Amino acid sequence: MKLAGVILARNEADNIVDCIETLQWTDEVVVFESNSSTDNTVELARQAGATVIRHPFENYAQQRNAALDTIDADWVLFVDADERVPTALRSEIRRTLQNARHSGYYIPRHNYIFGKLTRHTGWYPDYQMRLLKRDTVRYNPDIKVHEVVILPNGEQPGYLKNPFVHYNYKNVRHFISKQRNYAKYDAQVMYDSGMRPKLRNFIIQPLRQFKYRFLTLKGYRDGWHGFKLSLLMAWNEFDKYWNLRRIS
Repeated sequence: MKLAGVILARNEADNIVDCIETLQWTDEVVVFESNSSTDNTVELARQAGATVIRHPFENYAQQRNAALDTIDADWVLFVDADERVPTALRSEIRRTLQNARHSGYYIPRHNYIFGKLTRHTGWYPDYQMRLLKRDTVRYNPDIKVHEVVILPNGEQPGYLKNPFVHYNYKNVRHFISKQRNYAKYDAQVMYDSGMRPKLRNFIIQPLRQFKYRFLTLKGYRDGWHGFKLSLLMAWNEFDKYWNLRRIS
């Protein structure tokens, strides 16, 4: 029963070695690189003992499917370069694979945003389906960001208890940069589905997002940090509709 730890990577020189180090317990570590890195990600990965496969990037779903098609392993554990696999999660994965009852398993994440562990505001448990039986699952090719795994024959997923550690968003500038890309993608999806912005969307939707993050998802329990994140996500909601307006 071979398990491969797989890292999708592009310009991840700051993260790649530490990420590979937390996957050395797997049978093989594969860095699936987008064939477009301009830093020394590839060299560092090879020096750290990983197998490097270079594959042109189309979108995240297709890149993960390409990895599933290419890698020789029974099981794949997808890990982002800014994620780490703690000892407790490693042990749980090994125990799970001894008697696996599902083709895909969700793993929670501890998100460190601006260096702070964020337990509310929508960032925990933040389940990601990352432990996959390689030859039975695929990612939905129509969902190119925030990828969705398709399990065989309507099968139900499993859930692990121990979390990844995710060093997410170094600072506010980093947060805004990534969220703006998501907003553009979401706006295009909305446009393709026939949605067009209305004036009230620019007011009501950001307010709803703030309420959802700060109250429903208990962002207030994260204190000032949760308040700031709720505001940033409200701004992102405004940005999404602004992008929809630009392409309409």
